Amino acid sequence: MRWPKSLPGNILRGLAWAGVLFLIAPLLVVIPVSFTPERYLSLPSDALSLRHYETLIFDRRWSGGILTSLLIASVTTLLSVVIGTLCAVGMWRIGGRSMQLLRLMILAPLIVPSIVHALAFYRTWIDLGWLDTVWGVIVAHTTICVPLVMITVSAALSGFDYRLEYAARSLGARPFTVLWRIILPNIVPGVVSGGVFAFITSWDEIITVLFITARKVRTLPQTIWSSIMERVDPAVAAVSTVMIALTLAAVIIRLTLAKRAPSQS
Repeated sequence: MRWPKSLPGNILRGLAWAGVLFLIAPLLVVIPVSFTPERYLSLPSDALSLRHYETLIFDRRWSGGILTSLLIASVTTLLSVVIGTLCAVGMWRIGGRSMQLLRLMILAPLIVPSIVHALAFYRTWIDLGWLDTVWGVIVAHTTICVPLVMITVSAALSGFDYRLEYAARSLGARPFTVLWRIILPNIVPGVVSGGVFAFITSWDEIITVLFITARKVRTLPQTIWSSIMERVDPAVAAVSTVMIALTLAAVIIRLTLAKRAPSQS
């Protein structure tokens, strides 16, 4: 018996679609649950309601958590991009075994488990008086996110042409001018990617926040955690749906810009 030539391709497509459905199945449940009129998790039966989306806006616990997470993630991203980019460029420019050792030390936070980070931050923040402060969370998140920026910027620098820097220096450009006008424009994709990773990591981080905050600082992940521990609030499904929508919008915009770029050039 001979198999049709198109059968392997059909099987692969079927497996691909099955994998996609398996991954998005939780999303297909979360979205309708967010429109339930009940106060508990349930699929809407007779009517749809936006009461849980209103909760995200008018409930100070949820709106405050969203604004606090947005503030912390934004400042963390800015600090991480600046520090991580400068560290990556400096180690790339100096080179040598000592810089390789320093790079490993800076990347160590990616190897150490999150619970160890949290314990270390908690003990240190007690002496510094930074417990339960926004600045304490920002510093902790920046420490975690700087290695992410370093990795993406270092990857971008690996393809940088040294001759551009040498040409600029031979024409009398100062080091800062070379950095600002020659190096940075050529590694923008790595810097932007590092910033995106830093923002997502800070926005989603929960373990360290649980250790170094109590009542004054309430981030969105912490609010979600408290809501799940006390009672499963459908507002969790509402905020999840909003985040899904924002992610899809960002992906669509990115794909649209990527398609227009070749035609404009």
